[in-house]
Amino acid sequence: MFKVDLNCDMGESFGPYQKGNDHDLLDFVTSANIACGFHAGDPATMKKTVKMALEKGVAIGAHPGLPDLTGFGRRNMDISPDEAYCLVVYQIGALHAFVQAEGGKMRHVKPHGALYNMAAKSPELAEAIARAVYNVNPELVLFGLSGSELVRAGEKVGLRTANEVFADRTYQMDGTLTPRRQKDALIIDEEQAVSQVIRMIKEGRVRSLQGTDVEIQADTICIHGDGVHALEFARNIHQALMKAGISIQACFKN
Repeated sequence: MFKVDLNCDMGESFGPYQKGNDHDLLDFVTSANIACGFHAGDPATMKKTVKMALEKGVAIGAHPGLPDLTGFGRRNMDISPDEAYCLVVYQIGALHAFVQAEGGKMRHVKPHGALYNMAAKSPELAEAIARAVYNVNPELVLFGLSGSELVRAGEKVGLRTANEVFADRTYQMDGTLTPRRQKDALIIDEEQAVSQVIRMIKEGRVRSLQGTDVEIQADTICIHGDGVHALEFARNIHQALMKAGISIQACFKN
C-alpha cells in the first residue's frame, strides 16, 4: 500500500492574534513545520502554533531559515557551513523549548526557503545542517528535497531522512525546483497539482519543464500554507490521495 506524509509550513506570521489558515490546515496535514523566528514567526506565534498542532495530533518539526525577515528567508545569503550550523542549532533549540513546555515531542526538522535550496546543492552546507540536527537530537527526522545533498548528508551522519516533493512547484531536469523568480515556477491549476503528486507517489517520477521524466522519491509532500486558496488546496489534495488509495500519515509514525 502506498503511504505519504503531508507537511505544511506554519507559524509564519507574528503576534498572538495573527490571522491565517493554520488552525484549519492542521485538519488535513500530518506534519507541521513551525517557523522559529528568523525568516518569520515570533515567540507568541511559536507557542500558539505548537499548542494547536499538539491538540490536533500533528507531528511537529522545526522550520529554521536564514535571518531575513524582509525577504521571508527566500533570498540567498553567503553564509559559511559553521554559520549554518549555528543558525540551525539555535532555531531547533528555540522551538524545542516551546514543544517541551507544552508537554509535546519534536519529530523533525525542515530547513526553509533559500537555506533549504542552498543545502540541496551544496554538500558543505548540507553536512553542517545535518550535523546540527544530529547533535541536537539524533532521533529527529531531517526533511530535504528528494534526492538532494541534504538528504544524502542526513543519511551519512546517521539521521532518518524524508525525501520531500512539492504539489505546487514545477521541476527542472536535474530534480531541483524551478526558481520562484521564473513565471512558471508555481503550479496554479489544482488538477495538475493533484496529478503530479499521485504520479510522484505511485510511479516515482515527475515531468520536468524540459519535458523529461525525473526519478523522485516521495516520502512527504509539502503544501504551502501561505497561498490565497491554501485551505481548499490542502483539503482537495487530502481527499484526492485518499480516493487514490494512498495512506496519509506522519513519517516514521509508530
